[in-house]
Amino acid sequence: MLPIMVGICLACIGSAMLSTAVSLHLGRPGISPQVVQIVLTAYPVGFLIGCLIARPTVAQYGHERTFVAILVLALLAASGFVFTDFLPSWICFRLLGGLSMGSLFVVCESWINLYAEQHNRGALFSLYMLTTAIAVLLGQVLVGLVGPQSPHLFPVAAATVLLALISKFIGGRWPALPVIAPEHTGSTTPVKRLGPLALFRLAPVTVVAIFQGGITNMNIFVLTPIYGTQIGLSAATTVGLVTTVSIAGMLAQTPVGWLSDRFERRVILLVQGVLSVTLCAAIAWLGNFSEPLLFVLFFLYGATALTVYPVAMAFGASQLHSRHMVGASGTLLLLYSIGNVATPGISAGLMQHMGAPAMFLLLGGGAVLVTLAACYNLLRRPVRAATLHTIEEQV
Repeated sequence: MLPIMVGICLACIGSAMLSTAVSLHLGRPGISPQVVQIVLTAYPVGFLIGCLIARPTVAQYGHERTFVAILVLALLAASGFVFTDFLPSWICFRLLGGLSMGSLFVVCESWINLYAEQHNRGALFSLYMLTTAIAVLLGQVLVGLVGPQSPHLFPVAAATVLLALISKFIGGRWPALPVIAPEHTGSTTPVKRLGPLALFRLAPVTVVAIFQGGITNMNIFVLTPIYGTQIGLSAATTVGLVTTVSIAGMLAQTPVGWLSDRFERRVILLVQGVLSVTLCAAIAWLGNFSEPLLFVLFFLYGATALTVYPVAMAFGASQLHSRHMVGASGTLLLLYSIGNVATPGISAGLMQHMGAPAMFLLLGGGAVLVTLAACYNLLRRPVRAATLHTIEEQV
């Protein structure tokens, strides 16, 4: 697993650096707000496309070769920023960058699902989430070391993506996936992609929790600075809150992954949902009273909400046949990216009309859905092989 995690980490560091560098450049005076919006929107649009095209690509060429092709595409997109500052071309670069990262996540998550077993799937997914979280943090550290206004920011980001590609060849081949005996169903119909409705029938809490992850995981970092400004916090305190959430999510990944491999994952998701709702309500009501209390609440929320995604993915994978892993990963990441794209605009509107605490009305609403879905998943009958076959036939 080490070569895979190294490649993911380096690619995510480069992507995080590029996201920050592009935002800093677009913040300069004289750039049209319409251009800024289009450039920033290109990345999530590309991410959506990447989630859609990864499955057929993996089916055609396999995980490893697809992984290499994605890194080459990511390198080309990152290198474009080095050679030109022509903003219309940046739209293409960001589109390709989002496509690369969306495809990369589908490839890696589906490979982990195929490689992992029931007793270690939660731990491996937590390791994967920890790797990506550390990469985002290291990306921001590198931006600070290079200098936010440095002309070398884009070259360093591109060099990091190049290192990810080089590490794939240095690290050698990935560990072999287990050989799954084909099912003799008497049908030659090709395996179809499981859509959101089919996945919901198999694992309702997974579908809802992944969508909630899209609402929360990246947007908590985007929206917290706006929240801090609106309630009158200093810039240093606001940055401290963002850092606190990030550190909490990283520290909690390993213990939560360990727990999810030893206890019922639906129960863990139920507890996470209830805690997230409670913490959102506490921050909304008590956020203005005490800064130390606010830091404690943000830490607890980060440790709870940012660990929902790997537990949900591990549970969902346990309900699927191996032949559906790649397609299911693409569908779930598609739901994740839809939640990620839709949240900032909705939250900004709520905060404008209802005040800063309305941010946690939206985040808490996602946690309520996870809680309800976990209850439903616990109360209904387990999915049997015959039910799974029926669902597959209806896809």
